[in-house]
Amino acid sequence: MPRTDAVLGDPRLAAFPRDRARAVVREELDRVRRGELAPDAVAEAALHRLNSENGMRPVLNATGVVLHTNLGRAALSGAAVEAVARAAGHTDVELDLETGRRARRGRTAMRALAEAVPAAGAVHVVNNGAAALVLAATVLAAGKEIVVSRGELVEIGDGFRLPDLLVSTGARLREVGTTNRTSPADYQAAIGPQTGFLLKVHPSNFYQRGFVSAVPVERLAGLGVPLVVDIGSGLLDADPLLPDEPDASAVLRAGADLVTSSGDKLLGGPQAGLLLGRADLVESLRRHPLARALRVDKLTLAALEATLLARDTPTWRALRADAADLRRRAEAVRASLGGLSAEVVDTVAVVGGGGAPEVELPSAALALPAGLAAPLRLGDPPVLGRVERDRLLLDLRCVPEEQDKTVAAAVLRAAGG
Repeated sequence: MPRTDAVLGDPRLAAFPRDRARAVVREELDRVRRGELAPDAVAEAALHRLNSENGMRPVLNATGVVLHTNLGRAALSGAAVEAVARAAGHTDVELDLETGRRARRGRTAMRALAEAVPAAGAVHVVNNGAAALVLAATVLAAGKEIVVSRGELVEIGDGFRLPDLLVSTGARLREVGTTNRTSPADYQAAIGPQTGFLLKVHPSNFYQRGFVSAVPVERLAGLGVPLVVDIGSGLLDADPLLPDEPDASAVLRAGADLVTSSGDKLLGGPQAGLLLGRADLVESLRRHPLARALRVDKLTLAALEATLLARDTPTWRALRADAADLRRRAEAVRASLGGLSAEVVDTVAVVGGGGAPEVELPSAALALPAGLAAPLRLGDPPVLGRVERDRLLLDLRCVPEEQDKTVAAAVLRAAGG
């Protein structure tokens, strides 16, 4: 059994307070004595415990899910990370340095967003996509009706249901059509003095086939009440890779009065909610008291602005990664594993994050014994893959190429090599 000081000599443990690291190592050695832990796993177990005590840990995403909700969805670009670091101290987030007077909060980020979506008369940012819809429903429909298709009353991850969110604002839902078919006449028949707005929701995390019909945005515009469209995914302009994902620019040109969207996901920025559309509507939302509770901090504004100014994000690159190149990288990792049982296989990656459910991204992965999933997940750094047919697949699509050697070293440690 290793001695305490020998384990503490692991350079990875040097980053933690010495007394705390010593106490944890001793506790792990006690587990060895009880037969609960292998002697050569003490350092890894101690490292895992110490890391778990110190907040969120960076994870290498080898799942093949580009926007993995449990991993925080979009990874920020280098430019966004640098912008966050610059904004961490005192900034002019709400100050005009020229006059010395108060200025609109995050005005440069708002300008970047407005320039990215010229079809919007005005823009505003809140703390997530659900908040954008809550603010719209509160201001435009509290005590009134929201007319929405039954087929668009969606539920997303963790049991979050759109109808519950909407009625929590004091609005009433006026459901029209059926689960699979809704017509323009259904909306028109429901409009009345109590209508706050028409709502169209993109069901981004599922799709319907067969005897189905939905009403396009252009058929709902101009019916005498505001038309709010929740596109969900954060796509600001059309992307040929994602032909069925609505984008904010096209939806506004089609006649939507207000678009709500996420600021992360496909945009590749920080978690935020975007409000884009008619200037009078956006201004009424921005001035409502609830907007204060939903506002974003300076770090989010900095990251969002940097993302909008430089669209070359990790999400953009991951979506477009070439399968042949991924196979080349996976083969290189496999070759560095010596005699460990591993092979490179063709596989399919997905967009994730509740977006583009029908899009499949041809990919390649390193296939390993499924028993390595837990050790890799608990390692330093944690490497998260996916288990299929009793094999652990490590898809490098979302792993920066400079981290390939880190993945290989993690696999060897997990395998005891």
